[in-house]
Amino acid sequence: MTTTLKKMGALVFASAVSFSLLSGNAMANGAIGDHVNNLHAHIGEYTEEVHWLESKFGSVVDAYEAKDKNLKTDVLMEYWEEVDFHSAIETQYVPIYATIWQGIYGVKMAIDNGKPVADVRVEQEKLNHALWQALGAVKLASQYQKKGLIDQVKTTEVEPTTGPEVIDDIKTRLDRVVAKYAEQLHEVATTLVHDTYLQRFEGVEGDLIAKDAALVEDLEKDFNVTLPQAISKDKGVDAVRHVVEAMQVKLDKARKLLVEAEKGRKDVF
Repeated sequence: MTTTLKKMGALVFASAVSFSLLSGNAMANGAIGDHVNNLHAHIGEYTEEVHWLESKFGSVVDAYEAKDKNLKTDVLMEYWEEVDFHSAIETQYVPIYATIWQGIYGVKMAIDNGKPVADVRVEQEKLNHALWQALGAVKLASQYQKKGLIDQVKTTEVEPTTGPEVIDDIKTRLDRVVAKYAEQLHEVATTLVHDTYLQRFEGVEGDLIAKDAALVEDLEKDFNVTLPQAISKDKGVDAVRHVVEAMQVKLDKARKLLVEAEKGRKDVF
């Protein structure tokens, strides 16, 4: 396995494990099929769907190039939500899921804004690349799933019980913020930020303040000002992702501090 695949494998594994902490009902795109818990048996189907999507997305760009007056770019989203592969990548690797939505809207906005066909083709190529990258991620996740290394996707929420688990859950939720923003669901993304702060981060603030009050202050600003403003001002997916990535670094530090706090409590007893 190449270094790139190893890195993706580690990321897929971490994403899939942490995703199991989230409720399947939290998704905005309807019910999740049983296929997501049996990925290996559906890889052929997913591959066919990626080919189909590539063709369908291409046909939209072809219609734009042909100046088809009946072209409706909303069909791009309809194609994506029609396939099972949609929920397969959403449940296994949220960051690439967000990238696909970013790609879809890249093509859509380029067409809606009357950009040259060459520019639209560039956006189409980015979208195609994201689709195939996503398929690779699902294939890796299927291997972990077969070995029993990741939990099944659940439809009821499992509450994290320790500080480090809370941080893992927060990081996954922030990945979903990027995904929902990429879907143009700005209110959903903003609500998720606020809920994550109130329902998750506030629960571990006490332990963290005792360890690093400045870190807590930074993250409070990120949750309540920096990230919500990036969304409300519609700065773009890359800008929102950049804010989230900076928060993830701080959360990694917070997780280490909470691991130390947990260890300290166990040592006492």
